[in-house]
Amino acid sequence: MEKINVMVVFGGKSGEHEVSLMSAASILRAIDKEKYNVIPVGITKNGGWRICDCTIDEIENGSWENEQNQLLDTKLNSKPKISLLPSEKGKGFQIENSQVKKIDVVFPVLHGPFGEDGTIQGLIEMLDVPYVGAGVLASALAMDKGMAKKILEAEGLPQAKYILINRKNYFKDKIDCINLIEGTFNYPVFVKPANLGSSVGISKAKNQEELKLALEEAAKYDRRIVVEEFINAREIECSVLGNEDPIASLPAEIIPSKEFYDYRDKYFDGTSQYVIPAELSEEMISKVREMAIRVYKLIDCSGLARVDFFVEGETNRILVNEVNTMPGFTKISMYPKMWEVSGIPYDQLIDKLIQLAIERYKDRN
Repeated sequence: MEKINVMVVFGGKSGEHEVSLMSAASILRAIDKEKYNVIPVGITKNGGWRICDCTIDEIENGSWENEQNQLLDTKLNSKPKISLLPSEKGKGFQIENSQVKKIDVVFPVLHGPFGEDGTIQGLIEMLDVPYVGAGVLASALAMDKGMAKKILEAEGLPQAKYILINRKNYFKDKIDCINLIEGTFNYPVFVKPANLGSSVGISKAKNQEELKLALEEAAKYDRRIVVEEFINAREIECSVLGNEDPIASLPAEIIPSKEFYDYRDKYFDGTSQYVIPAELSEEMISKVREMAIRVYKLIDCSGLARVDFFVEGETNRILVNEVNTMPGFTKISMYPKMWEVSGIPYDQLIDKLIQLAIERYKDRN
């Protein structure tokens, strides 16, 4: 049986570059080499594309970026190259020492802007090649917390109260913006960039001075800022897998080691605890799973997503927090952990995602 050529793309220009390297390394170690021929392609922090003829450890620690194997014309350099120009329908290809090799599937293991927001998905659509994960629309919607909240609101799904602040307006008239926030919420509040993932740029503000710092921190990352009410709640996550008929995993509960589950804790410190399945009643677990699938379908997800919830302490209300269409795939990431407990091991999960990508492509065509 001929192997399937899978181009695994990682790195990228976002602030989640290092997380992407960790996710990609985990996938590259676990993917079935008997079934798949893997073509690792890294995107440097400044946007350069490279085929990585190196070890998985060098990908994970970032040293691959120092290699001089940039994707140049084959006449100028004998190192492996790649062409992202579509040759003919469904024939995305790799050029390796002047040999053309078809790319069967792209696995974009990219987190945050320029990877999880629909941009690279649009590029791959133009190449007319199957790819793992959500399409352009779902990727863009899930990445934009402001727009996602508006859609959830329109569908009557419960969520924390929020307002959107424009960065330009904030710096133009800080007093008006502060008054608007303080007139809408009591402290504490959460402040986050609208277009970013993995808790980057998120702050919890307990007073006006902290609010000003939080707004300026979020403004470093995006021109739109989301301010949310504080919910005294448990943090619950649920993994979803599939295309037209998705399934939901057993949910997990995150028990943060700090005031909230931040970027370092998610991917580097690993000091937070988690419980899978979450210690909820069977009825609550069923509701979380049903709501996760409803949200997944609402924004037209495919392949995979992790849907995050709050379960309010006093009322047990389930509130939607956000959707991640390319959740972390590191060894301590919750998406694969939930599926492992639900009966799908890591290597099988990778296989299912690739098959879902091919299925979706055939369905669309």
